[in-house]
Amino acid sequence: MTLWLIVIIASLACLALKLAGYLVPSSVLDKPTPSRIANLLTVALLSALVAVQTLGHGTGLQFDARAPALVVAVMLFALRVPFVIVVIAAAATAALIRLSGWG
Repeated sequence: MTLWLIVIIASLACLALKLAGYLVPSSVLDKPTPSRIANLLTVALLSALVAVQTLGHGTGLQFDARAPALVVAVMLFALRVPFVIVVIAAAATAALIRLSGWG
């Protein structure tokens, strides 16, 4: 199986899943439980993506300058600082740590 065939199959599977979502009746989606599950699932998937991209390295964990930068970003988000400032502060934190030679 070539790489292009895998990409095409995955794309068709995503399209089929999206089209299947349109077949769900609105009466099901208006109930509080499915709505809450959908909201929580989105947050959980995004959190997992951030954790894997920040701490993952191959099949193990790697703590480098990204981990403290993530902590700074989380603290600033908790203080409701604007997104652009959070990104700049986290990038500066990672840059200073790497400049010091630790990360």
